[in-house]
Parts: sequence; structure tokens; C-alpha cells
Amino acid sequence: MPHQQPSSTTPDFSGFWVALVTPFRDGAVDHAALAALTRRLADDGVTGFVPCGSTGEAAALDEAEQLAVLDTVLAAAGGLPVVMGISGYHLGKATAWARKLSERPLAGLLVSAPNYIRPSQAGLLEWFRAIADASTVPVLVYDIPYRTGVTIARDTLLTLAGHPRIHGIKDCGGDMAKTRAVIADGRLQVLTGEDHQIFGTMAEGGVGAIAASGNVQTRRFVRLVRLLAENRLPEARAEWQALQPLVEMLFAEPNPGPLKALLAHMGEMRDELRSPMTRASDGLRERLVALDARLNRP
Repeated sequence: MPHQQPSSTTPDFSGFWVALVTPFRDGAVDHAALAALTRRLADDGVTGFVPCGSTGEAAALDEAEQLAVLDTVLAAAGGLPVVMGISGYHLGKATAWARKLSERPLAGLLVSAPNYIRPSQAGLLEWFRAIADASTVPVLVYDIPYRTGVTIARDTLLTLAGHPRIHGIKDCGGDMAKTRAVIADGRLQVLTGEDHQIFGTMAEGGVGAIAASGNVQTRRFVRLVRLLAENRLPEARAEWQALQPLVEMLFAEPNPGPLKALLAHMGEMRDELRSPMTRASDGLRERLVALDARLNRP
């Protein structure tokens, strides 16, 4: 693999991380369901947890709710690492939030580019550096242009790699040449954030994934990432080919609607989202349930 192995003093974000959904019950966060989900995922072998990302409907949670979600996950994680999502567009608020979150026992912060305002590359450097300076825990850059409206250029990422607290990237950039360049540079650990790119990114030298799909069929995703990390490509390919239809179906409608539909069928939470997010269609729910059943057969 072309990426550098982290030293004993460097944070290691390799492995399979789950982008957690946030369960709701009658409009409020369902903390009992969230704790139970976190414990089940830990038992299924995940590396760690990422609450309050887009899968967790963070945009629909106020700060008090986000802190409560984080505390529930930390308490239920059984000592596994937790990386907290940060998004927004007000730099002063973002840095203050980073300082507050850093008071928790976090493995890191997952920081996206500011949404809506579409800054220059110089502005992106200021944004990420200021938040990393404010944080006392490691930072992962979240490159997801289709949500933020701005692309983090290759040179910008490589410049950010020089910051002492920026250690990795959740890569949803859609530019494999850029991904390869960051992997080859070796300073940032590359985790794919596009579930359908898990096989390709790890085969090219990425160290893992932060995946929404892993809320379900968790053991199979954990096995897939382990096989890829061990460079056992034929076995990994067989596992991946079985999981691909599920990944495709889970994103056939806006995430996390399909995920919550399947988790609700499994009895893990209610099929409830906060508007303007909506539940999955009945047809998709039926197809997901049928596919999940096929994947569960011995």
C-alpha cells in the first residue's frame, strides 16, 4: 500500500467507521434507541463512530441536542473512538464549537468546508486552519462538494496536510486523481465517505471508510474493510459484490430515509425523520427488506 503507516504518536483513523443515524421518537431524539444502536455496532466490530454528520441529520439538531447525542454515543461506545461532525459557515461559531467539543474525550473532529458561501481556496485554508487551531483533538477534513458547494483543491489539501492537527480526509470529492495524489503524498490518511467507493479507494491505498451503510449489515462491511486492509482482494471482491446492491438501494432516495426504514423494520428505531427530510417510499422499503433478508441467509 502506498500510504504511510502512522507512528505510535500519530492518531490512526484506519478501519471501518459508521456515520450514525439519529433516531427520533415523537419529534425528540430517542436516546435509548441511539445507545442501543451504538452498542450493537460496537459488538459487530466497527472501529468507531461518527455522530452528527449528514447521516445523523445534524442540520436539524440544535447545539444542545448535538451535545446530548454525542454524550449518549460516548457513553455507549464501550471505549471505541468517536469523531464528531462539524459544519456551518460562520467561522467564529465554528471555532467556538470546536473548542467546546474538544472538552469531550473525542478521537477527532470531522470538519466540512463552509456551506453556502463558496469561498476561495485561500478562504478554505483560513477556515480549516482556524478550526484546527481552536481544536485540541485531531481534525479530519470532510471534502464533499455536492453538499457544501465548494471543491477543496488538491494543492489546498496538501497544504492542510502540513497542519499539526489535521491528520486525514473523509473523501467524497469525486475526483480519483486528487484522491490518488493525497494517498501518494502520505501525510493524510484517506477514508472514503462515498460508500460505493469503499473497494476502489482502499484498493488504491486508502485506509478505510466512514460509511452510512454500515448501520446495517455491519459485520459484512467490517469484514470487507478488513479483507481490503489485508490486501486479500479476491475475497474482498466477493464480499463487495454481495453488498453493492444494498449500497445502491440505500442511496436511491435521500439518506438517511432508506436506512431508517430498514432499521425500523429491524425494530431498532422508529421510521421518523425531521422535515424537510422524509421517509423512504413504500416501494423502496419493501425492496430493502427483501434484499436484507437475502443477505442474511447463510
